[in-house]
Formats: sequence, structure tokens, C-alpha cells
Amino acid sequence: MLDAVPPLRAKAGAQDDERVIKLAVLAVGGQGGGVLADWITDVAERNGYVAQSTSVAGVAQRTGATIYYIEMARDTGRLPVFALSPSQGDVDILIAAELMEAGRAIIRGFVTPERTTLIASSHRIAAVSEKIEPGDGRASSSKVHATAEAASKRFIAFDMEKIAADNGSMISASLLGALAGSDALPFTRESYEQAIGAGGRGVKASLAAFGAAYDRARGTAAPASKPAEPAIVESALGAGRVTGPQNLLQGWQALAARVDALPEPVRDMALRGLRKVVDYQDIAYGREYLDRLDKAVALDGTEHAHALSIAAAKHLANALCYDDMIRVADLKTRSTRDRRVRKEVGVKDGSILQVTEYFHPRIEEFCGTLPAGLGSYIESRPKLAAFLDRRINHGRRIRTDSFAGFAALWFIGGLRRWRRGLLRHQVEMTHLDRWYALALSHAPQDYALAVEILNCRRLIKGYSDTHVRAQSKFDRVLSALPMLKGRDDAADWIRRLREAALKDEKGDMLDGALKTVATL
Repeated sequence: MLDAVPPLRAKAGAQDDERVIKLAVLAVGGQGGGVLADWITDVAERNGYVAQSTSVAGVAQRTGATIYYIEMARDTGRLPVFALSPSQGDVDILIAAELMEAGRAIIRGFVTPERTTLIASSHRIAAVSEKIEPGDGRASSSKVHATAEAASKRFIAFDMEKIAADNGSMISASLLGALAGSDALPFTRESYEQAIGAGGRGVKASLAAFGAAYDRARGTAAPASKPAEPAIVESALGAGRVTGPQNLLQGWQALAARVDALPEPVRDMALRGLRKVVDYQDIAYGREYLDRLDKAVALDGTEHAHALSIAAAKHLANALCYDDMIRVADLKTRSTRDRRVRKEVGVKDGSILQVTEYFHPRIEEFCGTLPAGLGSYIESRPKLAAFLDRRINHGRRIRTDSFAGFAALWFIGGLRRWRRGLLRHQVEMTHLDRWYALALSHAPQDYALAVEILNCRRLIKGYSDTHVRAQSKFDRVLSALPMLKGRDDAADWIRRLREAALKDEKGDMLDGALKTVATL
């Protein structure tokens, strides 16, 4: 048990009984911060302490957390003076319901190395500033971990959100378990459990999450079970013994054997890509994927650690699995999505879940789902396209919990068997082949440049307007190739242009970088 609560407001020579323990909880909406604060206050009072709990609301969503502040002191008959909010350098225990909230607490001065026990869930919820960046805008979790270790007296971190979800509870229960397991407060486990039991709702699940987090914080959690031995055959959707029509099994086994014949560093990414494209379309699509990948492997070698082949394996799969109306409808009608939504919402067995999907197709998406000839005919006639767009281009709300709504999306998703004959597929394959041929053509003279051209494919993502903007950035980045021809640093410049394109949605940074390239 920690013996780590120093005298705070007590005068020199004051007894330990007069010490005030100061605890802050940082949580956003839906994480149960208020419930956690109530539990902690209840635990304190059950153990003969007087306690006060306050809260300071943060800004909505991910730009600020609510601070729940608790002060407690042993009841000695004298009424202590409690503060209403935490002060810098004056917090004994800080609990953060998400890793970056712990980082913000450190920045605000609530965590000090000589006294603060920092308890944080290691899972991440992307902040608004991280989401708005077109590329990977996530802040570094490892830097926050390192800073927390240095800034606190003791740092306890593990994925408390997963523990809560695995036990059907909220993260507030596993945060309380971590607090109890840390021994940062001089209270018994039983008193924490009694506080949970007094709530009367979801007690069983909350106690299960509490117990799992308690054991994890104390280092007494049961070791993870040994992973099962690999099955003989891996399915397109994951490891395991495969069942299904014999012709499909034989087709998958043939593709898996081709992956096994690839150079060892390429196999993992190739298998991941193969699973994705087979799930997206069919076994024949998987063969097309591997046929294209073989072209990169033939140009590659161990001297470059197969970087070209690995990049090709990754980005070819993403390019082949473009988002269209068929893909969106297919994903929204899968049973796995229904189970995930029910779990996230917390729907109990026997309850009815109503789901409304929002669709806003443009004439381009509509034409893309038509046979190539018909779709091209409409797009080549602006007046006809505009006439149809006025009737198509508006938002639709489809209730997928109804038979009619689900059947409509299920029908659209089922069009994937004819996808190869549709206009969107023809357009995407033409663009893919042009990009891939361009990258491989540079491999013999400038290997690094070929890899960077392949990596530029990550610029293309999304659906509808998002996809159009992404493809525009892709084209603008590769438009610099003629200006960089023959330069030793051509690969480095393409990488810089790609990173600039990923930094902001408007593309201002990319425009500036392209102007710089033009002056080289």
C-alpha cells in the first residue's frame, strides 16, 4: 500500500489524520466520469472520511474533458476546508479515461513527479485536431507514455476500455478497479465493491470489470491464454479451419500456396491484402491481385529488403478495394455490423434496435453502378446527366431495421457479382494500371522513387466528394515527376509532396511545396 499522501493544508506538525487527499478524474461524455466520482466519494465516506466532489465541464466532444475533483480527509470532528477545483502541482491522484487526457493533464501541471499517482487507460480516442488531418494525424502514444513515466511518481496504464467492453460494462468500473488496485487510497477492495453494489444497476458487469482491472493494476491478472495452433487452411477473413463449397476452398488453397511461395518478408502483407480483396469481391479477384503483385516481386530483391513488393502488396489491395455504392451497401447489411452496432449501443437481448442509414449519391455514383456502356452514355451527355442529377442528388434516409430498407441495400450490395462490368470498375482499373505501370517503370533506374510512387496511393481514399478531392491531390503530387526527372533526391521530394498533401484538406501546403519544386 502506498504511503504517499503528503500533508497538504495541514500546518507544520499536523497529524496524519488531518491530511487532505486530492484526486482528479478527467473524462468526456459517455465515459461515466460522474459515476466514478460518486463511487470514490462513497468509498471515502464508508471508511470514515469526509469528502467533497465537484466538476468543471469541458468543451463538447474531443476538445476538452470534464474535470471531476474530489477532496477527502479523515473525519476528526473538525470540518476541513476543501477546494472546488484542482491546482497545479497540488494533485495526489489523477485518473484519465483516455491516454491523451493524461497528456493534457501533464501539460496543465496537474501531475508532479514527487507526489502524483497517474492512472490512465492506454486506449485512444482521436481528438478533433487529429481527425481533420487527411493523413495520419494521430499524436504519438509512445511519447505520452514516456512523458507520463517521467512526470509522475507512479504511472499505471493499460487498456481499461477493452476490459470494460469485454465485461459488458463502462470504463468507469475498470478505472475504479485500477484505482483500488494501485493502493493509492487507504481503502480495502471490499469497500469499493460495496460502493458499486449500492448503485443497483449493472452491478454484476461493473464488478466483473472492476475485478479484472484491479488484478491488472496489481500485476496479478491471469496470463493470456496460449494462442491456438495455426489451422491447416486460412480463410480470406481470418485464421481458422475453413468450411464452405469445395470449389471455393480449393481456390483459396491455391491462392494461399502462391502467397507461401513469395519471399518471406512479403508474405504477411500479401496475405493481408489477399484476404481483403477476396472478401471484397471473390477468388478470381484474388488471383488478379497476386498476378499484379508478381510483377513487383519480379523486379525486387533482398538488397532493398523487398520494400517495393511490400508497398505493392499493401497499396494494390487498397486500390482494388475502392469504395463504391455496392461496397457501402454490402458493409451496412452484414451481420457482423449489426452485432457491432448492438454491442456499441448496448442493446439488450430481445430489444428492438432501429437503424437509419444516410445516403447522398451523386450522378457520378449512380452512373458508376451502371453497365460501362450505359454509364458512359449518360456522362457524355451533360443535359441528360444534369436532368438525372436533379432527381438523384439529394439525401436519403433508409431504415435498415425495416424489410424494405434492408432489402434495398441488400440488393445494391448484391450487385458486386456484376461489378467488373460496371463503369466505376472500368474507371478504377484504368487508373490503377496507369499508376502501377508508372511506379514499376522507375524501379530499374530509381528504386526509391518507385516505392514512393506506390506509397502515393494512400492519398486516394473515401467515397463521393471525398474521393474526388483525394484523387485530385494524388494527380497533383505525381504531376511533379517531370520536374524531378534525373534528380538524385526525386524520391525524397515525392515523399515531401505526399506528406504535404496529407497535412491539410484544402491543399494549401501542397500548393506551396509544388511551387518550391518548380523553382528547383
